[in-house]
Amino acid sequence: MRPQKVQDEQMLNGLMSVMRSKGYDGASLKELSEATGLKKASLYHRFEGGKKDMASAVLTYLESMVERSIYKVLVDENISHSERLDTVLSSINDMYKGGLETCMYRSLSLDSGISLFGDQIKQGIDLWINGFISFGMDKGMSKKEATQKANQTFIDIQGSLVLSKSIGSTQPFMNILNNIRIRYQ
Repeated sequence: MRPQKVQDEQMLNGLMSVMRSKGYDGASLKELSEATGLKKASLYHRFEGGKKDMASAVLTYLESMVERSIYKVLVDENISHSERLDTVLSSINDMYKGGLETCMYRSLSLDSGISLFGDQIKQGIDLWINGFISFGMDKGMSKKEATQKANQTFIDIQGSLVLSKSIGSTQPFMNILNNIRIRYQ
């Protein structure tokens, strides 16, 4: 078997980039092809279900990033609370390129994306929120308080990304990361 010319991670990042900016319905095969460096035929060879399979693969890839960089770090009781939080906030900052990137969950929740990928989107968001719930409870919060703070944390990040994009400044996103740090002190 010939080696693949474009590695999976590079390809998935290319697909994610287009879908983040265009959403599911707005992403054309031409743009997806250009972003991955693959011809349309090669994309269909890898993703027989077309764009739907591509978006699903991107969500699976994103979920593995959230699990590795957010969930597993937040629940690791062998690491101090402050180190866990610092690591997760740094990962979130990296994931969204300092507030410049749109959230993939948001992008695929628009138009027909939510009906096609609602379960996958919910699964990824639940993983994120459950990590923060576990972290809050580990810090001594009640389940109710930890859940409220975890939900608010996700809402704050998403809202700050929308605001940052709309005003052309990453300051709201950076402020929210700092507020999250304060929230969990």
